[in-house]
Amino acid sequence: MKIESEVNKLSLFSNLELMASQVVEGFISGIHKSPFHGFSAEFAEHKIYNNGESTKHIDWKLFAKTDKLYTKRFEEETNLRCHMILDNSASMYYPEVEKLNLENLNKIGFGVLAIAALMNILKKQRDAVGLSVFSDSYNFYAPEKSSERHHRMLLARLEEIGGETQPSKQTETYTYLHQIAEKIHKRSLIFLFTDMFQTATDDDKLFEALRHLKYNKHEVVLFHLIDRDKELNFDFENTPKRFLDVETGDYIDLYAENIKESYQAAVEDYFATIRLKCGQYRIRYVEVDIHADFSAVLNTYLVERQQFV
Repeated sequence: MKIESEVNKLSLFSNLELMASQVVEGFISGIHKSPFHGFSAEFAEHKIYNNGESTKHIDWKLFAKTDKLYTKRFEEETNLRCHMILDNSASMYYPEVEKLNLENLNKIGFGVLAIAALMNILKKQRDAVGLSVFSDSYNFYAPEKSSERHHRMLLARLEEIGGETQPSKQTETYTYLHQIAEKIHKRSLIFLFTDMFQTATDDDKLFEALRHLKYNKHEVVLFHLIDRDKELNFDFENTPKRFLDVETGDYIDLYAENIKESYQAAVEDYFATIRLKCGQYRIRYVEVDIHADFSAVLNTYLVERQQFV
């Protein structure tokens, strides 16, 4: 990959919080209403104001009576526990992008920004967020919390992922989904961002791992990230091309037109099987084209939240 590409990727995710905010604001303006009204935060007690703290919750009426500054302390009643799972394997770095920006994302870029946008909304709702990242190992785990410090830590980790240029080559998705399922004990809304491509091709084990995520009555949403034009429609020029498996290194040289019909049939059959299994396990399946906007992800969140709490 060119140096220029690495710089663009780093510059994109060095301000991930701002970009996530822009995504959410654009979505809100599109539906002409905000989902942020009505979050639960019960008043608990007063505490002495310390210099340097935010003045947002100062009780000015109490100041007028006592001539002392107190802030209102709130019970952070978490309405929702949400755990994000991100597939960080090599296939998620497709397509290779020369200039990465909001209008030109690969799968990992889309996943990172989608999670950051969801975190933006969850933070406003004072909900608890956790994160798991896997590739050729269970790379990262953070339990569900709602603190500002925790939010910053998750953003920092997502920014690091956005800047990676040498992703892990292989993954056994089902292995790490089982490990993640074992860690999430309290009932949560689970969002899985993956392209459903893995080095190991045992589909039964993969679907069994998806079912494991339903343990403890979790609600699970599978966001299936795809490049629709290339990965589903196989829209390539009919010239000699080398198709490389980025996870195994295997390749084949051929004319795209010669296998397009059989390729599309095989992929559509695989996707149909995923949808069927998700339906059987009561997992919500959402196919997401990475070249579209984020409305499919954010709309799904709003619907799932309403049903969950």
